[in-house]
Amino acid sequence: MKAELAVSGMSCAACVSRVESSLARVEGVNKAGVNLATNRATVDYDPAATGVDALIKAVAAAGYAARDTSTAGLSSEAVRAMEAAESRARRDEYNALKRKFLIAAALAIPVLIIAMSHGRVSALDFAGANWVQLILTTPVVVYCGSQFYRGAWASLRHRAADMNTLIALGTGAAFVYSVIATIRPGAFVQHGQHGAMVPVYFEAASVIIALVLLGRLLEARAKGRTSEAIQRLVKLQAKTAHVLRDGREIEVPIEDLIRGDTIQVRPGERVAVDGIVIEGRSSIDESMLTGESIPVDKKAGDEVFGGTMNSTGAFLFRAERVGRDTTLQQIVRMVEEAQGSKAPIARLADVIAGIFTPVVLLIAVATFIVWFSISPADIRLSMALQNFVAVLIIACPCALGLATPTAIMVGTGRGAEEGVLIKDGETLETAHKIDTVVLDKTGTVTTGRPELTDVISLSDHSNDEILRLVASAEKASEHAIAGAIVRGAENRKIPVGIPSEFEAFPGLGISACVEQQQVLIGNASFMNDRNVDTKLFDEHARALSADGKTPILVAIDNRPAGIIGIADRLKPGSPDAIAAIKKLGMNIVMLTGDNRRTAEAIAREAGISRVVAEVLPDAKAGEVKRLQDGGSKVAMVGDGINDAPALAQADVGIAIDTGTDVAIAASDITLLGGDLRGVVTAIALSKATIRTIKQNLFWAFIYNVIGIPLAAGVFYPLTGWLLSPIIASAAMSLSSVSVVSNSLRLRFARLAVD
Repeated sequence: MKAELAVSGMSCAACVSRVESSLARVEGVNKAGVNLATNRATVDYDPAATGVDALIKAVAAAGYAARDTSTAGLSSEAVRAMEAAESRARRDEYNALKRKFLIAAALAIPVLIIAMSHGRVSALDFAGANWVQLILTTPVVVYCGSQFYRGAWASLRHRAADMNTLIALGTGAAFVYSVIATIRPGAFVQHGQHGAMVPVYFEAASVIIALVLLGRLLEARAKGRTSEAIQRLVKLQAKTAHVLRDGREIEVPIEDLIRGDTIQVRPGERVAVDGIVIEGRSSIDESMLTGESIPVDKKAGDEVFGGTMNSTGAFLFRAERVGRDTTLQQIVRMVEEAQGSKAPIARLADVIAGIFTPVVLLIAVATFIVWFSISPADIRLSMALQNFVAVLIIACPCALGLATPTAIMVGTGRGAEEGVLIKDGETLETAHKIDTVVLDKTGTVTTGRPELTDVISLSDHSNDEILRLVASAEKASEHAIAGAIVRGAENRKIPVGIPSEFEAFPGLGISACVEQQQVLIGNASFMNDRNVDTKLFDEHARALSADGKTPILVAIDNRPAGIIGIADRLKPGSPDAIAAIKKLGMNIVMLTGDNRRTAEAIAREAGISRVVAEVLPDAKAGEVKRLQDGGSKVAMVGDGINDAPALAQADVGIAIDTGTDVAIAASDITLLGGDLRGVVTAIALSKATIRTIKQNLFWAFIYNVIGIPLAAGVFYPLTGWLLSPIIASAAMSLSSVSVVSNSLRLRFARLAVD
């Protein structure tokens, strides 16, 4: 049995590890996975051995809070209420972080200005400057930074260390030392050479807290978007349905539908649930399922799906799958499960912090003890305390904390300039590992809408005459194919008239009178029903179908007159983009719900050798998972609702912004303008960003490796060198400048493929 828990209080990979370990130790738990991006824990457990309450207690024992978010057995209203509550909680968290950051930034800026003046600005070099900094910094530490100190305390209670520990130690040491130096400057007077005042480091505490809060704020914003895909999917579901009961039609909420209900669907309405057509004909837009842009004709005996849009005709269908059993609800669950199953990316900074922090603390304590023991009695306390603080300040995680977020901020900004919108830092950390790119067909490789491709005359009429008559007849139709024909005629500067008579036959074709000629347009069944000989059409129809085109038969005055070819064409940049992806050494798979013949024709034209066709959403996500199980790192590129589960399942989901909001919300990267070359840009940008992050972490860490022995006084017996807190602060600032400067180089990184 599976349980879904919302976990609050996590801030880094170390937190994830503690929660997972705590859950795994519960008797009866088979597997536990925690997703930092969604703050969700998914637990597979034996209900005979344990329960949800025990799982929640295990999370609490690890120092975090959890609540059950499983929706099994809940009504649609209860699920929506739970989702609304979670949305409010995320919004409140974001607003609280934003408020703390703004306060911290507003108070830290004047502290930084005073501290950086160093006597060069006389107006800022006054006797009470330290007291002003104390007054401004105290709210930053006590209020804005409180979550870091609580997190550090929680880690300490569980004998662990994380980024919160580093932040708390560094800022706390700087703040406490500065408070003592301000209140009792006499204790440090022999070492205070900053004018008439003892040097203080309030700016270190306030600025670090403000910067880290900014990073947490951006992270919370990214996390808040993870549920948008689910919310938009739910909105596709019809709210009510017209049901025939006891000989009359009544409107009922879809929650009250039961299997076997007979439901009426009119033009322009959404199908409420899954079922079988029992009466009538229509064309239904099933692009949310198959991605196919051309509406599908439906007649008695055909299956229809909840959430799809009825186009032209009216029909009755029998409900077969209702509630959480509908295809749409299954897609919702698949997106939820795929998002929840993504393994959190271990942040290198947190891994370093987990090892580095206890070591630094031990060194600082040892430094205090040694200097207290060997220094003259009259100065031993001040010497021990200042060297202790110097060690902690040089180890302050400003550069370490900036190493990843600055590179990610610059990288995502550069991506936006290139038309590539990246949802969060985790995506940048993953995309460089991609070795397989899965492409949806419709709207991704192709334009996503039917277009006129061929006009073939089979009579005395010229091609232009055939197109003029057909376009004039279709002018009165709202069908997607009719729109493609009319657009095609207009693009060829062929005048389009209005039919004097018009009748549509859903799922078959149309009959119209144009210029006193009877024009029939439709499929072979439509022609046969009107006694039109279709043999003349066969050869051309087969040829069009072989090329992935839809043949539309045309008869004038009941005689075969011509064939119109309709197809979803390749985007102009698709072949070049696919060639560039291959140049990166990646495998390419085209995955589509369209028929195999059409898919293979498009793949040949685009330069794709591997095609998986005629798959529904569950099969798409399953195909991506199959590739992952085989060891591949998969990027899924798509634009339709049908792609949302696969986008969420993939290691990196890439959405075309010309597609649906659901696909974009479920994805990790959005390509503006629908240009597939953005896939290459995204992967190249990821490689450059990861390289920069590793360089940043090296520089951030090397300052500590060199500075800590100096601060501890290791070289004092040989050289007489001691690293004062003010020099330690300068070294920390230099490391931060180097990290930020290195990150800014990403703005000019080359992202093209040679």
